Amino acid sequence: MRLKASPLPIGLCGLVQRDFLSSPDLGFALLPEYCGRGYAIEAARAVISHAQAGLGIERLYAIVKPGNHRSVRLLEQLGFRRERLYQIPQGDEVELYVRQLNA
Repeated sequence: MRLKASPLPIGLCGLVQRDFLSSPDLGFALLPEYCGRGYAIEAARAVISHAQAGLGIERLYAIVKPGNHRSVRLLEQLGFRRERLYQIPQGDEVELYVRQLNA
C-alpha cells in the first residue's frame, strides 16, 4: 500500500493462500503512523472486490491474534463474522473469521 502523493510504502493488503485453510485469507498490516486513517478498509474493500469479481472467489478467511480489537472491528465492518478459535500449524491460537462472497 502506498499513498498517492508518495512512493513510500505504508503497509500491505492482499490475499494469502495458506496450506491449512481451504480458501484464501485477507491479510493486512500498516505502519503504526498510518493506522486509524481509513487506509486499511479502503485497500481491503478493493482486494475483496477483486477477489469476488476478478477471481471468482466464493469465501474469504481472515485470522487475527486474540486481543487485536482494531483488526476485529475492521473485519466486522467488512462483513466478516467470527467462526471460531483456530490453532494454526505453528501452534499459535488465532481467531478465525469468514466472509461468503458469492453466496
